[in-house]
Amino acid sequence: MPPPADSPWSAPSVVAGFASSAPNQVLMRFAAGELGRRSAARSGTPRALDLGCGAGRNAVPLANLGWEIVGLDNSLPMLRGAAARAGELAAGARLRLAAAGMDGIPLADASCDFVIAHGIWNLARSAAEFRRAVAEAARVAAPGAALFVFTFSRNTFPEGVAPVAGEPFVFTQFSGQPQCFLSAAQLLDELAAAGFSPDPAVPLTEYNRPLAGGRPVAGAASPPSRPVIYEAAFRRQD
Repeated sequence: MPPPADSPWSAPSVVAGFASSAPNQVLMRFAAGELGRRSAARSGTPRALDLGCGAGRNAVPLANLGWEIVGLDNSLPMLRGAAARAGELAAGARLRLAAAGMDGIPLADASCDFVIAHGIWNLARSAAEFRRAVAEAARVAAPGAALFVFTFSRNTFPEGVAPVAGEPFVFTQFSGQPQCFLSAAQLLDELAAAGFSPDPAVPLTEYNRPLAGGRPVAGAASPPSRPVIYEAAFRRQD
């Protein structure tokens, strides 16, 4: 389902910000290594899927790197931004864009060599939606395919902050809307259940921790100004 017209993701300023953002450099380095690995393993151009591609921040540079890219997003303004940014594509670079949600990927089983879930799974509004999205990523990932994850951490909130009733990792305290904030153990367990194992090339790393010692101040009353983020790579088990 596309977001409503007044969704913040469709606001011109937000689209413009994403359209001008530099790609994630950790992702780009990992993708370069994966491109060489997959190209050596079989003929043809390796295919990558960018879930929630937005305005092409990562999709366009990945296409220029040499990947055949399928970029999916359910925000039409974001997809128009990505199409505009596609003017940066080098000759011969391949990029296809389509409107689709993270839990309904319009691609065949085992058709992708690389799946990017960069800032998208945290937007799931329930654990059920999160699990559908992860299962869809696993379905389209070929055996041995890589997965790059960039998603919200439970450490965004103090220990005493509770998730939505009946939900294991859905919170509303950050934006007022249900979003997923998993602990490291929850993230690893959810991905393992879908057939993904950690890849040591990009070990699980946490960004934006509010204290050098680790966790937010217990009992903090105001919502955090920014989320704590997990970044990691995984691999689809053969």
